[in-house]
Order: sequence, then C-alpha cells, then structure tokens
Amino acid sequence: MARMFGTDGVRGVANIELTAPLAFRLGQAAVRFQGPRILVGKDTRLSGDMLEAAVCSGITSMGGTALVAGIIPTPAIALLAKQLDCDGGIVISASHNPPEYNGIKLFDGAGFKLPDEVEDEIQAAIESGTLDADRPSGDAVGTIEYVEDAVDRYVAHAVDSILAQGTDFKGLKVALDCGHGASSVSSGRALEALGAELFTMNDDFTGLDINVECGSTNLAPLKAFVAETGADIGIAHDGDADRVMLVDNKGNEIDGDMMEAVLALDMKQRGCLAGDTVVSTVMCNLGFVLCMKEQGITVKQTKVGDRYVLEKMREEGYGIGGEQSGHLILLDYNSTGDGLMTAVQFLAAMRRLGMSAEEASHVFTRLPQELINVRVSDKEAVQTNEAVQAAVKAAEAAMGDTGRVLLRPSGTEPVVRVMVEAVSDEDCQRHCRTIADIVKAELGI
Repeated sequence: MARMFGTDGVRGVANIELTAPLAFRLGQAAVRFQGPRILVGKDTRLSGDMLEAAVCSGITSMGGTALVAGIIPTPAIALLAKQLDCDGGIVISASHNPPEYNGIKLFDGAGFKLPDEVEDEIQAAIESGTLDADRPSGDAVGTIEYVEDAVDRYVAHAVDSILAQGTDFKGLKVALDCGHGASSVSSGRALEALGAELFTMNDDFTGLDINVECGSTNLAPLKAFVAETGADIGIAHDGDADRVMLVDNKGNEIDGDMMEAVLALDMKQRGCLAGDTVVSTVMCNLGFVLCMKEQGITVKQTKVGDRYVLEKMREEGYGIGGEQSGHLILLDYNSTGDGLMTAVQFLAAMRRLGMSAEEASHVFTRLPQELINVRVSDKEAVQTNEAVQAAVKAAEAAMGDTGRVLLRPSGTEPVVRVMVEAVSDEDCQRHCRTIADIVKAELGI
C-alpha cells in the first residue's frame, strides 16, 4: 500500500491526484482523529477554493466546526490552532511546489504536525471507508465559522515578539518578495509595523503565479530588486511562507544555514540557547558545523525534513533547528517553520550582533555544494541500484575525508536529489554530474 502522506502532508496535482473527494475525507478524518474544532487555512492557489470547500464539507459532515481563516501562511494555522483552542488545524497548500499542485497538511491542537502513526491510521480509515459510519444528522450536523482576525493575530504575534526585546527596524531598508503567495497578506504588514522602510514585489496573486520564477526558490528577481531599491537586505518567502531566504545588499544569498548560525550566535550571547545546541539535517553545509564548533555550539543532525528536525528538538529540549532551504523552527515562538518569525528574529539578531547583512552572509565559509534533482520512475530504487551505488562509492573514495555524497528521494515529487560537497567547485560539479547522469540513465523517466 503506497503511503498517502509524504514528508509534508498529502500532495499532488490538484483535481487529478489531490481531488475534492479526498479532501472531503481528510476533513472527516480530522474530526474523527483530533476533535470537532478544526481551523482551516490556505495559500493563494486557484484550486484552494475547491479544496477548502471540500475539507470544510468533510468537517461539518462529521458534526465538526470548521473555523475558516482564508488565505494565510501555514505557520499562522499552527499558531492559531492553539490560540483559538482548536482540536486541530488544516492547511491547504503545496508550499514551494508549482501552481498546479496543492496539498493538505494536518496539525494537532498544539500546532504540531501529526506523527507518522496517526497519519497511517487516517489513511487506513479513509481507504477502508469506515469514516461514513459516524455521520450525524439533524441538529448534530456541523457548521462553518469565519475567523476574520486570523491574519491580524498572526502579524501581531510576530511584531510583539520583537518589541518585547526592546528593538525595532527603524532605519532599515527591506526588499520583500512574497512569491505571489500567502505572505502577501502578512509579512509586509509586520515589517512596516516594526519601522522598516519597505519595498515589496509579487504581493499580488492570480492563483496561477504562486512560486513562478520568484520567491524563495528563485532569488534572481529579489537580487535585482534589492539593487534597484538600494535595500539593506532582501527577504523572500515560498508559497505558504513557512520558509524564508535572504539576500544581502551585494546580492549574496543568506540561506537557512547562515540564518541559523547568526540566530544561534545571538541566542548564545543572550544566554538562551538551550544546551548550547542547534539542530539541522544531513544536508547542512560542513562550514556551518565547523563554525558552530568554533563558537562552542553543538550541531545535532537529522534526516532531511523539518518534521525530523522538530522531533529531535522536542525529544532533547532544544530551541532552534532548521534546514538549508530556509525552514527554521524557533520553539520559543511557534511550533513549526515560520518564515516571517525567522525573518524578524534574524533582523533583530543581526542588529544586536552589530552585523550588516553582508557580514551575516559571510558568518562562516561555505564549502562548495552541488545539488542536482533527477526525475525518476522509482525514487526508492536509488538506494539499491548497483550502478548508482558504485558511482557514489567511487566519488567518496576520490574525495576521502574532504567531501561527501548524499542521495535523497524527495518526499513530495518523483525526484532524487543528488548532493555532493567538496573542497573545490570543480570536484563538486564533476562528481555530482557523474552520479546524476548515472541515476538518470538507470532510473530516469
């Protein structure tokens, strides 16, 4: 039985793979497995209306109350599920994926993603057809309520977190790329409330332009916008704003590793870095690990995926964790990756440390990394294919202790990610291309 849930919810091409009937069932399952009060939000995709209607129908068909927040970042649902005393939250979004995709992600009442075992129980209930056994009738049928101040609450939470530290962003020029996504309704408001001089792009949306050649997965437009506006720093979100990427005034990228390093240094200086430890994944840059070690900070590494980062943080009591892709979790402020919270906390840390954005972009020396995505027919076969494994061993032998290779099946797409890290760009590119070519020849679509 193929697993319905990937690393970040149920995803697929909307109305083909992720259909309204499936969304209805997931709405039903949220009530069955979590409780009657379910908060629902979505990003700006055209298919969001269709799937929102189906999810809410599923919730109400089980006697639940669907609290509809409308277009709003994913982390806001995690935050507000707890604030509004909900039993769970549902986000309709495919995050950084193209506009034709959509997804459904479930949170519990504390704003945490559901564990694998609960997702498996939900899948079993949907596939067995047992959800319909509980349908009520008459006055027991559920209702829909609209949370008119949902975005206001989320923005206020971010703003208050900075004001409580006795700082603001007056005198700071910020360029913001909303990626035609959910951050269009929130990030600009928060930055302006904190005193930043703001220049905004891609804060409108048609439902068909989310993530298209913009946002955190394509920083070229933001780099040009930073240069055009003379901004001190640029901020880019993905479609549901659970991640953020930054650029300095010279166009240098500040990825999740860089942000986590700056935040960790600030937290250690303020005495609030639990265990003098940060959490990252096996994809983090070796330069990040070495920088943290020099500062007396331990890096715990997990499998790729913010859910695994969060599991480690919760199990061992750490306050900060993240991924190179710009997913950062700051447990003092939210229970999931939060692009807006990460951005404002980074700007505050930068100010306290006396860093410019350019200095922050060089907080450590990044070892060259090359990443190639290969579309394949069977992404799990990459781990057992003899030709692929032989190519990996050959590259590892050639690099010795000065490099590493990582092959990772995507959690949401038919893609294998080939990553090589080495001392030189030339070695990175050569080994990565060789392995990627073999993956394509052996398993490619």
